[in-house]
Amino acid sequence: MQTDLDDPLLRQRAALNPYSVGAGFIFRRLKWDLNPQSWRSRGVLRGWKDRHPNGKAVILCNGPSLLKVDFDLLQANGVFCFGLNKINLLFNKTSFRPRCVVSINALVLEQNAAFYNQTDLPLFLDSYATPLVKGRPNVAFLHSSPLPMFARDCSVSIFQGYTVTYVAMQLAFHMGFRQVALVGADHTFAAKGAANKTVVSGEKDESHFDPNYFSSGMQWQLPDLFQSEVAYTMARDMYSSFGGSIVNATVGGKLEVFNRVELKDFLA
Repeated sequence: MQTDLDDPLLRQRAALNPYSVGAGFIFRRLKWDLNPQSWRSRGVLRGWKDRHPNGKAVILCNGPSLLKVDFDLLQANGVFCFGLNKINLLFNKTSFRPRCVVSINALVLEQNAAFYNQTDLPLFLDSYATPLVKGRPNVAFLHSSPLPMFARDCSVSIFQGYTVTYVAMQLAFHMGFRQVALVGADHTFAAKGAANKTVVSGEKDESHFDPNYFSSGMQWQLPDLFQSEVAYTMARDMYSSFGGSIVNATVGGKLEVFNRVELKDFLA
């Protein structure tokens, strides 16, 4: 029987050894703590802690429906917006700019490093990016932990939750926001295959808001929609426990973990 050796599930070890797993956790954490960027980034993150108590924020996800968002409304309202990954591909279509950008996927960090190195927007990037993106006052590197939890304080570690959107939810909570809306969260992809598998893109990208997002032979990882929903459920419940909420203001799409609202109603 032929097997797909690129399937991440088939590459997992057959036996689960808590000792080796735990040792790996500790080694990677100590390695990061010895990096000067770790301490600088922790200071940056502390500076963002509870800066927007009980505020509202919008997370701009990267689905095709992002192009249906009324960016003039967002700009006029002045609501804090999180951009994700390659949100800079939107910049030639509108004068609107997010207040910060979050990116944690290794392939995206490599492909978009030129933008991350020249922008003045606040950046929250996985620590994988330290050799790619120069550390400076507007950049905070995040340590990613495999422990499936919701970090209310992101200054030590975060859990990626199989999607950068979940990281943005943790950062929003860290900053004090308790009312969060998603837009562009289509939660459906044209490309199909094993979750988390690295594939080569075609000429055009039909799964994101820009046809050049992953195109012309770029590598990218197929989404894990199920595990993303597990993480979203943790985020939804955490916000609810603290008197807040996450809602879905996406036009269409298939994400039903969160209650749906109209963006204009959320901003009102």
